[in-house]
Amino acid sequence: MPPIPSELKIGKKINEGKTKEVYELPSLPGCVLMQSKDQITAGNAARKDLMEGKAAISNATTSCVFQLIQESGIKTAFVRKHSNTAFIAAHCEMIPIEWVCRRIATGSFLKRNPGVKEGYRFYPPKIELFYKDDAANDPQWSEEQLIEAKFRFAGLEIGQTEVDIMAHSTQAIFEILEKAWQPQNCTLVDLKVEFGVHITTKEIVLADVIDNDSWRLWPSGDRKQQKDKQSYRDLKEVTPEALLMVKRNFEWVAERVELLLKPQTQGRVVVLMGSPSDVGHCEKIKKACGNYSIPCELRVTSAHKGPDETLRIKAEYEGDGVPTVFVAVAGRSNGLGPVMSGNTAYPVVNCPPLSAEWGAQDVWSSLRLPSGLGCSTVLSPEGAAQFAAQILGLNNHFVWAKLRANMLNVWISLKQADKKMRECT
Repeated sequence: MPPIPSELKIGKKINEGKTKEVYELPSLPGCVLMQSKDQITAGNAARKDLMEGKAAISNATTSCVFQLIQESGIKTAFVRKHSNTAFIAAHCEMIPIEWVCRRIATGSFLKRNPGVKEGYRFYPPKIELFYKDDAANDPQWSEEQLIEAKFRFAGLEIGQTEVDIMAHSTQAIFEILEKAWQPQNCTLVDLKVEFGVHITTKEIVLADVIDNDSWRLWPSGDRKQQKDKQSYRDLKEVTPEALLMVKRNFEWVAERVELLLKPQTQGRVVVLMGSPSDVGHCEKIKKACGNYSIPCELRVTSAHKGPDETLRIKAEYEGDGVPTVFVAVAGRSNGLGPVMSGNTAYPVVNCPPLSAEWGAQDVWSSLRLPSGLGCSTVLSPEGAAQFAAQILGLNNHFVWAKLRANMLNVWISLKQADKKMRECT
């Protein structure tokens, strides 16, 4: 993408919705400007009101959410925040489907599914899709209807592969945001997203916006404390005082959504190598940790030749309160991992650099351990880093988001490879 000019020339209006406008950017080919409005609506604009400041609130919320999703590794149309009320996005041809992911049954789901009580929880989250048609009140569609519509956007026909990619992406995006809200003691009840086809790359990407109109948020899991647009929908009468209450709810969300970009805990991985000759193996672990934005330190110590020093190094990392995973890299007879495991409550992972000659024999020193030791063994450096990330991700939504996004991206790459193979044969 070309550098973004300091002053953007805004071109003609491409599209306008109930709460935003889309403009061409002649000085930035392939991009558009998404301009939010100070308007709030409900019931396909059957109710609509001017809410001063909403554009800035919505833009701030969307920018933070898209930044989190993009940094996790999921492709989005978001480029960067441009002003208080607008952001720059890649130009996409939008797919006219709202994808909804639900953890808790509420709202329209209860009307469409009589007999289901509010609060019913879906495991896994439930995916629904709705065709965007204001005149027909956005009817619910099946995946089969979407496939049979034979939509084509930016040269890409929407078939089974594309529908599956959007469905899996919707669930992953929901789960990432659900995890991110948990440290705020806030329950993400449901979420609606839209996808577009990038006009340049021809890829399906998360597009449009994700703001306080896009989800239900219940602090402490309590519907009575709802902070999303449902508080506007539920108004019996729209008064200045009622609109102020709704605006305060939106501001509450915008303030806290910034915290989603700040991890509550910062973990680390400490790689202990028995010899400096193992540094190449250890550097692979460190590089892989970087994929999850996990700090990684390399140390040299031998549990056989200097057990006192090994335990002293261990104590350095136990005393500062930072969540730590130790990775023991020792060839031949691995005493490093078992000694560490027997002397710390922190998790220890063996990742021995096995040789072709003696690997089959040496590995038993990592696998066959005395009772009372709980260190695991992962032979691949990249696998050891991933396992450490899975441990640290339990209390760090940033790390967890990268793991979840990686799962999705691997799944998508296999799905696309299968489609290409079928087309070739």
